[in-house]
Amino acid sequence: MLIRALIVLLLVINLGVALWWGLRPVPPAPSLPAPPPGVATLQLVTESKSAPGNIAASMVPAKPEISQCASFGPFSTAPSLEQARVALEPLVLQSRARREYSGTPRNWKVFLPPFDSMEQTEAAAERVAAAGFKDYFVVRDGDDARSLALGLYGNEASANERLAALSAAGFEAEVAPVGAGPATHWLDVGAAAGFDIDAARDRAGTERAETIDCDRLAPAATADAR
Repeated sequence: MLIRALIVLLLVINLGVALWWGLRPVPPAPSLPAPPPGVATLQLVTESKSAPGNIAASMVPAKPEISQCASFGPFSTAPSLEQARVALEPLVLQSRARREYSGTPRNWKVFLPPFDSMEQTEAAAERVAAAGFKDYFVVRDGDDARSLALGLYGNEASANERLAALSAAGFEAEVAPVGAGPATHWLDVGAAAGFDIDAARDRAGTERAETIDCDRLAPAATADAR
């Protein structure tokens, strides 16, 4: 009986010690003395605004935004417009080729512009056919040689529907009027603040340069966005 009583007593004592340990108040953490005036405190690298990641982020230059837009032209040919585009490329953020016609069109045509070789045109025709488009014609002669005709329409709306279907299939087709006279070519550009339109006109080698609304840089059916 004595041994049993001692065992019970030990159990009670252990339970009491465990209960006291669990309910005891936690002592406050010791506070460090304030450093003397003029002495810097230690700081983790991740807490510093000058941490490597923050330094790298602060060194990334802000992307310039388009704040000025202008149109240059007219150019009589597409190659002369391309020369002007290359000349202005270092000065602008965006450019778009645009064509204008003086007459009233009889029809509207949808086409892929001339390729560098007839083999490339024929390969494009095979891709168009494989995509399910049956109305196409390889142009082998004339001013539009090596282009791929994709349809002739009586109004611009129908031509644009065809263009949208081709664009959705991944083909960079264009729409142009037929019978509206020769085209004049224009180059619309968007640039950052401080863009000198007069200096850019001289660089492009064109007669006219005028400020335009930057909304005109949105892609159009007869334009090449770059």
